[in-house]
Amino acid sequence: MNFAGDHHRRADVKPAEAVRTAETEDCAPPAPKRSYRNRYAWLGTAASIVIFAVSVGVLWKLSQQVTWAELHAALTAATGEQLGFAFLFVGVSYLFLTCYDALALRQLKIKVPYRTTALASFTSYAVSFTLGFPLLTAGTIRYWIYSKKGLSAAKIAALTVIAGFTFWLGMGVVLGLSLVVEAGQLAALTFTSIRLNQGVGFAALLMVFGYLGWVSLKRRHVRVKGWSLELPGATVSMSQMVVGIGDVCAAAATLYVLLPAGSTIGFTTFVGVYVLAAMLGIASNAPGGLGVFEATILLALSSLPRDQVLGSLLLFRVCYYLVPFVVALAMLGVYEIVRRLRGASPSASSGS
Repeated sequence: MNFAGDHHRRADVKPAEAVRTAETEDCAPPAPKRSYRNRYAWLGTAASIVIFAVSVGVLWKLSQQVTWAELHAALTAATGEQLGFAFLFVGVSYLFLTCYDALALRQLKIKVPYRTTALASFTSYAVSFTLGFPLLTAGTIRYWIYSKKGLSAAKIAALTVIAGFTFWLGMGVVLGLSLVVEAGQLAALTFTSIRLNQGVGFAALLMVFGYLGWVSLKRRHVRVKGWSLELPGATVSMSQMVVGIGDVCAAAATLYVLLPAGSTIGFTTFVGVYVLAAMLGIASNAPGGLGVFEATILLALSSLPRDQVLGSLLLFRVCYYLVPFVVALAMLGVYEIVRRLRGASPSASSGS
């Protein structure tokens, strides 16, 4: 799962020249607005630290009641069939992730071979999910690969933003539907009320479909640090929503099939829990939501044996994060070796 400028007439990114010209002509920059933003910029960081600290504390307290012998038994209890289905859903999820970049490139009207798109998206997501700091890790990998195809840094930044929209559209729909359809079940698991769940669910769906209606009326633009980015229209946005839903459901299914045998929780209910845990993990800014994600799942599935759920979570980390991370590093190594060999071949042949 992911976290994402252009010309007003084309899907292209250009600096806001008029804004910069106006600033040079006017000696008094809008200092009050900037100081206001800076004054409250620490709130987001503080909230992330609080979420992470509380979640780690909860996770530590819950895990204290699990012995190493119980955890080992839970880890080894997974059957080959469970692991097979888990890796199948991992593959499906990462396949949908490659569509994030493909849709963004389509919006930017840039033609790139799918094999390049798949390599850039898979490796960037696999590395950033594990190491965190997606703007640095995923952005560096994307630039390394896409720049060889002629994409500028501005267009790669725009691609990242549009891919982020794809992720949040999918998350919004899945969360909204889960909260509405499974309001009662989720109320019991998350210690909330049915009406609250339904209200939040309808609000999430209203925001998503309101956004789709908003971008379908005319071309919409957003400014990202001085760059103007044209948002995808209704057709591309609908495709983004479908891709996002597929990615989220496949990722949730990876953990769902690893849950202990005899679990009575339905998949639609579990998806709501998974999305909530993932969103709290994103808010914490921890790599892969580490600690926050696990604590939320353990609390919501408190009716199941704690050691077995913890074992399922550890296996999920291995299947969805560690294995793709190792594969991504290997692919990047092979890519660089092949690129250097191809670059050296013309000089070698001319020398002979």
